[in-house]
Amino acid sequence: MTRVRIPPTLRPDTGGERELVADGDTVRELLDGLSTRYPSLRDRIYEDGDIAPFVNVYVEGEDVRMLDGLETPVAEDATVILLPAMAGGDMPRCQTPGHG
Repeated sequence: MTRVRIPPTLRPDTGGERELVADGDTVRELLDGLSTRYPSLRDRIYEDGDIAPFVNVYVEGEDVRMLDGLETPVAEDATVILLPAMAGGDMPRCQTPGHG
């Protein structure tokens, strides 16, 4: 079975689980299986039938977008990590006189 690590932001969708086991020969099969077990996860990881742009999926440390995307093969003993992208923005400027 493949181990799927779940980040804190997605744990409410998986009943609080930090790690799940899943089956699938490809990332698509694996994520579809998880989405069947945890339906609210589907809206968090998919957009228009593909991995949502704000979600990164890694198989054995490799970003699947740099591989074959949803068709990336997944070995039975692999570790998959779901990692929502962090939003960026400007750092607030220091409001202390004489600084920034």
